[in-house]
Amino acid sequence: MLKCGSIFDLEFLNKRISTIEKKMSGPNFWGNKIEAEKLVKELKTHKSVLGPYSRIENRIESLQELVTLCDSEEDGSIVTEITPELKKLTEEIDKFELRMLLSGEHDNDNALINIHPGAGGTESQDWTEMLLRLYTRYLDNNDYEYKFLDLQPGDEAGIKNVTLEVRGDFAYGKLRAESGIHRLVRISPFDAGHRRHTSFASVLVYPEIDEEIEVEIKPDDLRIDTYRASGAGGQHVNKTSSAVRLTHFPTGIVVQCQNERSQLRNREMAMKVLRSRIYSKLLEEEEKEKAKLAGVKQDISWGHQIRSYVFHPYTMVKDHRTDVQTGNVVAVMDGKIEEFIEAYLRWKERKK
Repeated sequence: MLKCGSIFDLEFLNKRISTIEKKMSGPNFWGNKIEAEKLVKELKTHKSVLGPYSRIENRIESLQELVTLCDSEEDGSIVTEITPELKKLTEEIDKFELRMLLSGEHDNDNALINIHPGAGGTESQDWTEMLLRLYTRYLDNNDYEYKFLDLQPGDEAGIKNVTLEVRGDFAYGKLRAESGIHRLVRISPFDAGHRRHTSFASVLVYPEIDEEIEVEIKPDDLRIDTYRASGAGGQHVNKTSSAVRLTHFPTGIVVQCQNERSQLRNREMAMKVLRSRIYSKLLEEEEKEKAKLAGVKQDISWGHQIRSYVFHPYTMVKDHRTDVQTGNVVAVMDGKIEEFIEAYLRWKERKK
């Protein structure tokens, strides 16, 4: 039996959709823009469940009618009609199952992505830039909106640190599959001896939390530094101390923002990122405690290597959590990571 209020409770969803649509028809619906946008987003989420579910129900009914005809008339031509319909039904059920895996509390929230190089200087910084291109290609291909909150170029090549804000349907639910350490093996373009190098970069994905969620940040626990922004962004970046760095002492979390034009805006964005990171850390600790009480071994956690990208002596990308792998490195580096994300969602569900 489905729990009342869950995303799987069809009776609840129908009632909730009716309630929201009634509010939307009111004359003062857009009087509170923030609340209105929340309801529109919720309505879209619920309809993304009911639409496919209704199509599956209709297809099942059609198949049942065909089977009944086949039994009564013994018509072989009906059998040939059933086969492609059954294939379509299977495909729709697979898609619906995947959609149902995106039913977590924050799965439909916007996301914040931070990519940071590991030890290795220019090698790792170049790998960080390659990962940034991978993700921006994925976001472009899937119609996500994104903007840079912070981007620090490397001294010689690559990137020292980059943070993106991603907006769109189930941004966090899908991109959380990428959180962890990513490992690259290749012949280094920076090595005159053309030797093979291994580089690491960390990818951290956080949900962009709602302003209504309370995250306590005491002024005494926070250090605020301002500095001149670096890199592209117009002449003003070299003339004013518009960039902001926040250090949260209790957690050790450091965030910075330099891509807005004013110090005030950079500070606001940095605080938003800090709140999300602290909230994610609290959720992570809560999950670990639950797993500990339940006797579940945490073999994969934040900060551990999750995927390897091998360019030499052979080509392969392998996810160490799901064992999904492919030899088409070029496609993966061009943003084709849907296979890895879908496998992660199914793996995560099996681990529950």
